[in-house]
Amino acid sequence: MVRVSEIFGPTVQGEGPLIGKPTVFVRTGGCDYRCVWCDTMFAALPEHSQTWAPMSAEEILDQVKKLSGGQPILITLSGGNPAMQDLEPLIKLGKSQGFSFSLETQGSIPRDWFSQLDWLFVSPKPPSSQETPDWSQIEACVNAAGSADIAMKVPVFDEIDYEFAKSVEKRFPTLPLYLQVGNEQTSTEDTKALHEHMIGRYRWLVDLIARDQWYSPTILPQLHAIIWGNERKR
Repeated sequence: MVRVSEIFGPTVQGEGPLIGKPTVFVRTGGCDYRCVWCDTMFAALPEHSQTWAPMSAEEILDQVKKLSGGQPILITLSGGNPAMQDLEPLIKLGKSQGFSFSLETQGSIPRDWFSQLDWLFVSPKPPSSQETPDWSQIEACVNAAGSADIAMKVPVFDEIDYEFAKSVEKRFPTLPLYLQVGNEQTSTEDTKALHEHMIGRYRWLVDLIARDQWYSPTILPQLHAIIWGNERKR
């Protein structure tokens, strides 16, 4: 059984290499990190566990198919940290019916079944998170993914995070790197103010890239924060 915090969509992926791609999110419950700016604490903290539903692979896929009208779609496995769960049965079942899978993780728990994913997105947490990445575990996650498409994605809140992102590229020079503007205003309900703030932060990050002539990463906004603000997408 998988602890599921929520299943929602169809919507579009709001960040990373598949930004704008139609998807249904399967958000699992539980996380081994406590990032100070986390915007999904309801899916991370054990005090929210009473809202998580234990679901089988068949039950999860049935819910996804209800949302997608029965059509195969990208399923985004998110959290929390979805690598804490055994998602192999869901991936096997979904792929047998034409669904594709991406998984987003901080890279703290390598799993053999990563190789069955279509995409693995590893997001080493920068200093602003107040967590410390375990680089040996992150490398093990990359190796476990096998032939899946792999990318690194780093949220950037300040110049210290920005320099951290450069170090990620040095550690994994063959993997595509995506920089994502961080959203530290996770409690605001003023969507217009958040939109203006996120656009301003995006311009700030682009200016840093231009200043340093660092042209290899892809620089992205948080599309979902710009469109929907901090509301939960159900």
